[in-house]
Amino acid sequence: MAHYPVNHPLRPLYRVVGFLAGAYLVVFGIVGLIQTSGEDFTGANGKTVLGQGANPLLSIIMLAVGAIVLIATAIGRNVDTAVDKYLGWALLVLGSFGLAFSRTDANIFGQDISTVIVTYIVGMALITTSFYTKVAPAAQAGAPRQVREGHAA
Repeated sequence: MAHYPVNHPLRPLYRVVGFLAGAYLVVFGIVGLIQTSGEDFTGANGKTVLGQGANPLLSIIMLAVGAIVLIATAIGRNVDTAVDKYLGWALLVLGSFGLAFSRTDANIFGQDISTVIVTYIVGMALITTSFYTKVAPAAQAGAPRQVREGHAA
């Protein structure tokens, strides 16, 4: 995507946002696995974990997604950009599934509305993070926007 900013000055801040999103998912996954141990793996009426509905399947998914985000953030070098983008969209799909099936027997993730809202927020945070964490050598990055538009920097 050529129109995404490269070497954005707030890149460190966005990497912290990505790290915090991944860390939250890992914490949610670990606490979810502890609190839902012994429950039905895909039960629709799971327990409440950090104020959200969950079951062991959702806890494992969130733990895996969070771990991948944390590893990609630690690696950096545009790996985090791609991982945050795709996993952010995957979380939006997961949240949409939970929204569509939250009060049916097809709710295999045990999600409730609070889980859907948090999943959407974390997914959007990851997608936003992916917009601003791209890096390139200075020779390939081009001039900053202010210089391209003829304004004093």
